[in-house]
Amino acid sequence: MTVIYDVVIAGAGPVGLFLACELRLAKRSVLVLEQAEDPHSPLKRLPFGMRGLWTPTLEAFYRRGMLDDLAMSQPVKVDSGSRAQPARGPAGHFAGIVFDHDLIDTSQWPYYLPGSHVTHMACDMEQIESVLAARAGAMGVEIRRGLGVEAFEQLDTDVVIRAGGETFRARWLVGCDGGRSTVRKVGGFEFLGTDPEFTGYSVQVEMADPEKLRPGRHYTPMGMYSLTPPGTLAMVDFDGGAFHRTQPITLEHVQTVLHRIAGVDVSLTALKQASTWTDRACQATTYRKGRVLLAGDAAHIHSPLGGQGLNLGFGDAMNLGWKLTATLRGDAPPGLLDSYSNERCPVGAQVLDWSRAQVALMRPSRNSRALEAIIRDLIDTRDGATYFAERVWGISLRYDLGSSHPLVGRSASDFALEDGTKLGERLRAGRALLLDFDSSAPLQALVNQWSDRITYVASDAKERLGLSALLVRPDGIVAWVSEADADLEAVAEVAARWFGEPV
Repeated sequence: MTVIYDVVIAGAGPVGLFLACELRLAKRSVLVLEQAEDPHSPLKRLPFGMRGLWTPTLEAFYRRGMLDDLAMSQPVKVDSGSRAQPARGPAGHFAGIVFDHDLIDTSQWPYYLPGSHVTHMACDMEQIESVLAARAGAMGVEIRRGLGVEAFEQLDTDVVIRAGGETFRARWLVGCDGGRSTVRKVGGFEFLGTDPEFTGYSVQVEMADPEKLRPGRHYTPMGMYSLTPPGTLAMVDFDGGAFHRTQPITLEHVQTVLHRIAGVDVSLTALKQASTWTDRACQATTYRKGRVLLAGDAAHIHSPLGGQGLNLGFGDAMNLGWKLTATLRGDAPPGLLDSYSNERCPVGAQVLDWSRAQVALMRPSRNSRALEAIIRDLIDTRDGATYFAERVWGISLRYDLGSSHPLVGRSASDFALEDGTKLGERLRAGRALLLDFDSSAPLQALVNQWSDRITYVASDAKERLGLSALLVRPDGIVAWVSEADADLEAVAEVAARWFGEPV
């Protein structure tokens, strides 16, 4: 008898593994199919495997109890960003133009409370996947490697999936299988965007005369190059993406591109590792078609400039997990699963435009150099650095949930409760949370009607931001707040909107 899984996930990368863990919080049966037999790759290790993880991603790991595991897995850099001991030095960049911690004014974010968790971290891809694979395995996620999804057929109640000569059935299929997603292509998802302007190179080389190249990032009349001694090079060649994945990368070719871009005759003696990438920016017009969904690079691709791609994918997984779980459980209100695409598509579009703006600044033209000078002046001001930090770190993320209150639709602050716990710790079970600072008996009685879906917590906090109560979705997004006596009718309406009818 064929096993029918609740969900089959195509792709055992970070996004697929994180989503699998989210589904297992509710004891859903999950099968992850991964085309690659070996999860290890030199490109997942330093220096090419380094990824910047920003605030929403680290909040997600913290809220699910995985942040300590990630921080202990040999991260490159951790930054607490606390107000008591503010961090120093570079805090991020826009097209290579760095903004500084000392200039960031967090008072401009009145509903953001830095907590005990970190605000940004640099970590290599192999360590991220290792942490997630260990958690997925401990939670009972079934992972089959060497089996990539090849085809599927949607039926009324499930999806029939073919991979590696085997057939699988699932109630839902989620494509987390990367920028060249088979699930997206077979599913007929429309994938629209802009063509590449350049071929980007990430290479490790040995040089006979390294003193001829200056370390750091440099814009030139032909493109851009960046050198991290002794021999890690990034180059951008504005060739319309002509060389990306069209032919093997040879030492001679890298030598030619470097000479053309840097304008210096440097002698390369060995090519250790090399990969190419482009600034092609495309997005699926919807992340759901029937019983098939997309997340991560399967739903959107763009250049790696600014380190937003992986964070965007984790946001997809955090948003989708609880909504798909509720749908499987049978208590999801109408339209809940569609809200995944409705909420995440605008976020993806914004990140794609952020990437495109950086490309415009990097073009080898006099206009771009003039624009670069203006951005450098702006980013070196307090308001400028704060704006770029807000965008790069993800502090500005907000879903339109129909409320004018500035906290609704944003990530919940990590309130330090009087019982010694913090809000983020209370979200580890993947359930919604009603935090009642005033311990209102009528509010508790109302929310108890959703006791199987919402955890009620009555506790004051050291800093409550002028609130008396707030309702937080399982993904940590604030759905409702009250600044005085709670409007029971209003909170009941919001609870029904997100968590279905009461028991």
